[in-house]
Amino acid sequence: MSDSFPLSTYARRLDQAARLAADAGLDGIIATPGPDLEFLIAARLATHERFAGLLLTPTARRLIVPAVDAASLKHSPAGQLGIDIVGWQDGEDPYGHIPAGRFAVSPAMTADHLLRLQGGGVSAVNATGVLSGIFVIKDANEIAQLRHAAEAIDDVHRAVPALLRPGVTEKEVAEELDQRIIASHGTTDFVIVGSGPHGADPHHDYSDRQLQPGDIVVVDIGGTLPSGYHSDCTRMYVVGEPTAEQQRIYDVLRQAQEAGVAFARPGVTAAQVDRVVREVIENAGYGEAFIHRTGHGIGLSCHEEPSIMAGNDLELKEGMAFSIEPGVYFPGQWGARIEDIVVLTSDGAQPLNRTTHDLVRVPSSA
Repeated sequence: MSDSFPLSTYARRLDQAARLAADAGLDGIIATPGPDLEFLIAARLATHERFAGLLLTPTARRLIVPAVDAASLKHSPAGQLGIDIVGWQDGEDPYGHIPAGRFAVSPAMTADHLLRLQGGGVSAVNATGVLSGIFVIKDANEIAQLRHAAEAIDDVHRAVPALLRPGVTEKEVAEELDQRIIASHGTTDFVIVGSGPHGADPHHDYSDRQLQPGDIVVVDIGGTLPSGYHSDCTRMYVVGEPTAEQQRIYDVLRQAQEAGVAFARPGVTAAQVDRVVREVIENAGYGEAFIHRTGHGIGLSCHEEPSIMAGNDLELKEGMAFSIEPGVYFPGQWGARIEDIVVLTSDGAQPLNRTTHDLVRVPSSA
């Protein structure tokens, strides 16, 4: 878990979060199980339908949890940060521990809990915007974890060419990649092996389709480290040789992705990065084939702010981490995507993934 960070990290985050809530004119924050709670106090809870939440106000730091979870939390960072851990038993009302007022609540909070809180006089706003100043800006420890995750997924990608051959199924490749991600990360988040026409579906996972000579293959994989930080990287392979048209389109995609990495820097907006990437593909005549945003933030969530897309005028800042992953998709034929995770420094975007952007050839004979 991310409690491998110094205790002072969480103390600082709690202070910053309370200050951000006050600056927003709120009475406090209610963080429920998910990335917000893990970020603030290193707590990963799976309480199912039972309510659990951290109440953070100018005068209170209270963690309300089912009694069955309270004992273990007393030995976690939460128990060492001056937080009042309140255990409640089935049949009791956990919502009574939260006063009426205007609070930032975690987007992970489910409707059943939110409605009960609202019935008790809580007015809610989304905590994502309130906490973005600390959650979206990664500190040195977080960047080190993201770098470690990127190196681990790069190592898995280096093993991919030896797994691809005519006759092997997407599922067989995916199962091997799953085991390699578990070994290097601890947890697999997803495995996409999209061969031939399946590559035209950005969210295809894998199937019993056998790879064939001439297939373009999308391999998009990611996992979670014990620290809670994620990897996410897409690379492209071809069984044999691509057609001249496929190589030409792929070269455009590569130019677009690298243009986005070169342009991204503190002070530009997420929408501007998307526009720079998209213009390369549009100018080549393939704009309609690029059907999703350019990228997403990454950290304790695989997908978080900032969204690198049209309409998002968020100014990018040093310490933000996100993907740059344009793709082109031709239904019934093939598709391609290139994805790196980058971290913004004062000098620009630093890619964390280091494997080749080439369309990697693998033998077309078994």
